[in-house]
This record gives sequence, C-alpha cells and structure tokens, in this order.
Amino acid sequence: MEGDSDTFSGHGNGGGGQIDSKVVQTFQKSFVQVQNILDQNRLLINEINQNHESKMPDNLTRNVGLIRELNNNIRRVVDLYGDLSSSFTKSMDASSEGDSSGAVKSDGKTGLKRNRPA
Repeated sequence: MEGDSDTFSGHGNGGGGQIDSKVVQTFQKSFVQVQNILDQNRLLINEINQNHESKMPDNLTRNVGLIRELNNNIRRVVDLYGDLSSSFTKSMDASSEGDSSGAVKSDGKTGLKRNRPA
C-alpha cells in the first residue's frame, strides 16, 4: 500500500473519481501508527511470557506494568481504527454524493444489493 496513491481510486462518481491524496496520506499514516503499536505489542507479549515462565517475583511484578502498557496500546489501536473508519466513511460520502455505485454511505451500508443465485 505504501506509495500506492491509486489504492482508493474508482470509488464514487461512477468509478471515475479519486479520493484526495491528502486523505490517502492520512490513511497511510494511521496504518503505519497501528503497525508500530502492534509491533510494540508483540515485544511486550514476548517479555510478559518470558517473565511469567521465569516465575521470579520481580519479573511477575514487572508484568503488571507491562500488561497495563499492553492494554493502553490496544486502546490506542481501537481508537485509531475508529478514527480511520470515520474518516473513510466521510471521504466516501464526499466522493459519492448523488452516486449509487456502491460506495459506503453514512449509515455504513453500501448502495449495492446482493444478488442471490437462482
């Protein structure tokens, strides 16, 4: 996705419009932030597991702080995804006003109906 400014092209206005490159940059920045937090969480989880396996009182006490940090990181990821979802919905609404090509609407639903096989 990095460097791919056409990732969101083809949505809205009958498929000819593109989402503003500023919006794409914002999405990319948010995804990088999420990935960095998830990488940090992996390291935290590894350390928590090592401390737990050691059964040493000092290490187990340290886990309390590490688990708090992990929980805070998870909250940050949830918040970032919530912001991304909201931004994406707003950008799709702006790019598809008056369009029924299947873009996401403000109610979170698409303009397309699912075709069922006969």
